[in-house]
Amino acid sequence: MSSSAPSVGIRLLDGGDLRIGGFTVHLTALTLTSPPPKQISSFSSSSPALLTIRFVSHHHRDMAGMATMRTIDPWATKVVNLGILLLWHYIHFIVNVCYFLLGLSVAIKSYLISTGVLRKYRALDLGKLRYLAVVIDSEEARQTEKVIQLLQWLAKMGVRRACFYDPEGVLERSKDVILGKLNFISLLEDSTDDVSPANEKKLILEVASKSDGKEAVARAANLLLVKYLKSKSSGEDKEENFFTEERMTEALKAVGCRGPEPDLLFVYGPARCHLGFPAWRLRYTEIVHMGPLKSMKYGALINAIYKYTLVRQNYGK
Repeated sequence: MSSSAPSVGIRLLDGGDLRIGGFTVHLTALTLTSPPPKQISSFSSSSPALLTIRFVSHHHRDMAGMATMRTIDPWATKVVNLGILLLWHYIHFIVNVCYFLLGLSVAIKSYLISTGVLRKYRALDLGKLRYLAVVIDSEEARQTEKVIQLLQWLAKMGVRRACFYDPEGVLERSKDVILGKLNFISLLEDSTDDVSPANEKKLILEVASKSDGKEAVARAANLLLVKYLKSKSSGEDKEENFFTEERMTEALKAVGCRGPEPDLLFVYGPARCHLGFPAWRLRYTEIVHMGPLKSMKYGALINAIYKYTLVRQNYGK
């Protein structure tokens, strides 16, 4: 090979063959780069077979590497995606198992309480539970038979004062049906201070809705404003602060929306909140979520009240 190798003409034919000088190389797949590989530019025309071997070997090695990379990349992506999917299903399975075991333990405990096997739940000390509130989701409040059954359970336990609330007023519209089936219930607005044995056995029921919340505050505020304007015009009121908590309480009583503050509040429904129950009545109230009304259990009700009787509340000064 001389120091200055003669140039070799390279041309790609229409049929996919490669023309090098006076020789034709048959190739099935070829991608030429620019400038051409060094093996071709420095090759002497005296050994064309060597050129073909070198060029084809170099090209096939590159094509094989790219094909291997293209084969590995999709498989690696599939393996990673499969691993993430299996991990998600595993975590989901573990969480479901935990919830299942928790629900099973609650159901078993509720059954043992309701059958009287656990003796400590047989006699509840309801001295601390002066007033009970029950918040029911409006959709579930349409299950009148369940509401009646819940009232029967509360009366059986010895609860004497309770408030049933739902946001849309479903219970208020169905209270006549409920009272028609339960003769041991009297409404709060109809109750008196009579402490006769007959009245002591009755459950005094308050039925409330969202209209007893923000709307009640608005009505009480309007009433208080009217009183303030009258006192201002007559010159009777000389106090700097007319709108006090005491007067607001009196105004709420005047519009019929100042009920007792419940000691314990049960929530039935999907939401874990009081669903708009008047917030000013919940200063020291214990709130317990009881789950769906359709799956309520007598033992779970006793267990919740029993736990409340063990709670020690510390009131600030």
